[in-house]
Amino acid sequence: MAVDAKAVKELRERTGAGMLDCKKALEETNNDITKAIEFLREKGLGAAANKAGRIATEGVVQSYIHAGGRIGVLVEVNCETDFVALTDQFKEFARDIAMHIAASNPRYVSREEVPQADIEKEKEILKAQALNEGKPEKIVEKMVEGRIGKYYEEFCLMEQSFIKDPDKTISQLLNEKISTIGENISIRRFVRYELGEGLEKKVDNFVEEVMSQVNQ
Repeated sequence: MAVDAKAVKELRERTGAGMLDCKKALEETNNDITKAIEFLREKGLGAAANKAGRIATEGVVQSYIHAGGRIGVLVEVNCETDFVALTDQFKEFARDIAMHIAASNPRYVSREEVPQADIEKEKEILKAQALNEGKPEKIVEKMVEGRIGKYYEEFCLMEQSFIKDPDKTISQLLNEKISTIGENISIRRFVRYELGEGLEKKVDNFVEEVMSQVNQ
């Protein structure tokens, strides 16, 4: 069967395995990401895939407060042992994730967390937009699927570009740390508070502000 290119990309990001190995895994599992990860683990392919099933219950709840106390983030990042949780490398990773959340304001950790009702509503809006743009109805569905991919990239933490290195996603950054540290690591949950959220206020570019603090 045909392999979904987007599924190959996602599998590579989640496992760190090579493109050909990811393509083979998806061919063998009918494009099922979960089964493909299991396939890679069984074959011993991909450092992150090999560790994906190991329990990670240690870790830290990392905080980040933006200068002036205008934005606050708490994020739970898990690893397998308290030894790793105490290392500077793990703590730095957790802080980078908290800082990224402050700047990029994701709504979910991953696309699996997005309520299906929200996706269907977004699809309706995108379909109406495409039709209003005069696009032929026969290609509207493909356009909507492409734009839904952009929706995930905007609102799902794992698919966002890392603020300190936009050439890699948070998922890719996570897999690098798993390979380097040698333990399964997961970003479990987060909460982000913004001063005056929900009230009318001046819109600021928080990405630039957060990065200015990093570069000082």
